[in-house]
Amino acid sequence: MKVVAVLGVGPGLGLSIARRFGREGLAVALVSRSTTRHPEYQASLKEDGVEARTYVADVRDPIALRKVLAQITADLGPVDTAYFGPLSMDDADGLKPIGEVRPDEVQKTFDTLVHPVIEVVNAVLPEMLQRGTGTILIPGGLSGKYPIPMLGKLAPASAALRMYVLTLNETLKDTGVYAGALTIGGMIRGGDIHAAVSAQFAELGAEPPADLDPTQIADAAWSMSVNRKPAESEFGTF
Repeated sequence: MKVVAVLGVGPGLGLSIARRFGREGLAVALVSRSTTRHPEYQASLKEDGVEARTYVADVRDPIALRKVLAQITADLGPVDTAYFGPLSMDDADGLKPIGEVRPDEVQKTFDTLVHPVIEVVNAVLPEMLQRGTGTILIPGGLSGKYPIPMLGKLAPASAALRMYVLTLNETLKDTGVYAGALTIGGMIRGGDIHAAVSAQFAELGAEPPADLDPTQIADAAWSMSVNRKPAESEFGTF
């Protein structure tokens, strides 16, 4: 049985990815930093007939990442699809105009958004290449493709992440392994960032901004994995 590893699962897109790929018969491995939400995630997936194994690891820690991937492989088999999306509210803290951003602030976004993705690829790609099959799906921000001034420090890292995945896609042609970028511009319904921002708008008595349906993004991700194209799918509310 093929295995999908959802690394950095959350209640929005990560859970929708797990549900969509699980419905197609893949064994599902969910990885997050704590067990707190695991029963909730498993119950939600079970309603759609999807069973999931859960694991605890900080997927931004290279040692913890490799250890949990080894455990998933031992339990379920080689990872066929790796989805990596541990974006959190902390990543969006301290946003300001890009002309005011300090070098260390930009470096931190590379440390948290770009470098962990490279670690994931380094961890799963050799075995995928050996087997001649596999899928790597990486979500990123729309500020990596279009200027969005309010996102400040996130833009350089988002641009680097997007180009890394697109270049990886080009490099992997004719190998049987596929890498795809999910370029997202907007809050994803059901996610923690969406919940926090919606609460802030509610306190102000204002309507929250438009959001994105994670099931539609997950459907696109599944299509990308099956068709091995395009290299990038874009989703935006801006």
